[in-house]
Order: sequence, then structure tokens, then C-alpha cells
Amino acid sequence: MTDHALPSMTPTGHTYTALDRAYAFFNSKLFGGELPCCLVTLQRKAKSYGYFAGNRFATRDGSQTTDEIALNPNHFACRTIEEILSTLVHEMVHLWQYRLGTPPKSAYHNCEWANKMLEVGLIPSTTGEPGGKQTGTKVSHYIEESGRYEQAVRELLGDGFTLAYADVLQTGTREKKAASKTKYTCGECGANAWAKPGILLTCGECDNPMDEA
Repeated sequence: MTDHALPSMTPTGHTYTALDRAYAFFNSKLFGGELPCCLVTLQRKAKSYGYFAGNRFATRDGSQTTDEIALNPNHFACRTIEEILSTLVHEMVHLWQYRLGTPPKSAYHNCEWANKMLEVGLIPSTTGEPGGKQTGTKVSHYIEESGRYEQAVRELLGDGFTLAYADVLQTGTREKKAASKTKYTCGECGANAWAKPGILLTCGECDNPMDEA
């Protein structure tokens, strides 16, 4: 059932129903349904798109615990839904490692985590762009073109999924971010690069001019 089919739903309902739906969808498509349920929250944490915390919540009688995945709504207006949901999946990989892999003792983003990211179609990078290191204390990611995540999120969005609300203080910044970086492609070998719009780039492999995609 899509969000627009529920006009009477409250803002809270729209937001958290969508996040719960996205978690269940990616759990099925990318993790084989192996991940346990968790509590997805919105938390404003400086310099972070989101985070994972194992066993963060418990019932008042202590009989049950659950993990937390938090997304930072400060960035919802200036990122695409595909980018926002890629952060959800990034944190789901942390949950997978915590529950089904080997929880890291030191490096938060280690090789096991990085390999699982690659498996689900997100490429780890300390810069969030091609060329960055794939492991370390602070590691972001970028979306693999035509990878499993990209295919899955296209299916989800094609079924009417949306995130209805964004922080009004951030509204209007999407255009600024979009204009700051452009994809360039080499027509000879297909290599891609990202840079400011309007500049002249030459492919390092073919020595041919690269065109804005």
C-alpha cells in the first residue's frame, strides 16, 4: 500500500510507516530477510547522515531489546530519496554485522562490513566518491551503478514509495548541492568522474575529452 493511498494518516504515521516499509523491503531484497526487526528513528547528529546502535532500546520490564538505526532528517531536503535510503541500507549492513557477522572490536568500518556493502550494491568510500578508502573510522559510500541496491530502490520508488516530509530549514539547498557536482563520462572507455559543472576534463586512460552525462 502506497503512502498517497492513506490521506488521513498523520505526519508521524506517514514518516515512520514509510521507514518501516523501506526497512522490510530492503531486508527482503538485499539481506534475504535475515535481519531482525529494529527501531528506525530520526535523530539529528552533527556531521552524520545516520548511525547504528546495537541493543539501544529495551522494554520496560527488560524482557526484550532491539537495535536502533537512526537517520538524520537535517539532510532529507538536500538529498534524493535514493541517497537517503542508501544510508538506511548502510546502517542495515552494520546491523547485519552486529547480529550475523563478527562485531568489530576497533575499526567500525572493517573489511567484513565493506565486503557486505559491496555485496548489496553500495561502494564504501572515505570520501563518498570513487577513489576513497573502503575501511576506516569514518566511511561513507556511493551507489554502485546498476548494482543490487540501485535496482532495488528503483523497484521501491516505482511502487509509489516516498518520504513525505523534509526539514523546512533545509528546503532549497537541494539545488545548490546538485549544481556543485556533475558527472562526466568518457565516450571511448566509459570511465566516469565527478567535478564542478562546466569544466574541461580529460580521461586519464584514453586521453579523450570527457562529456557531461
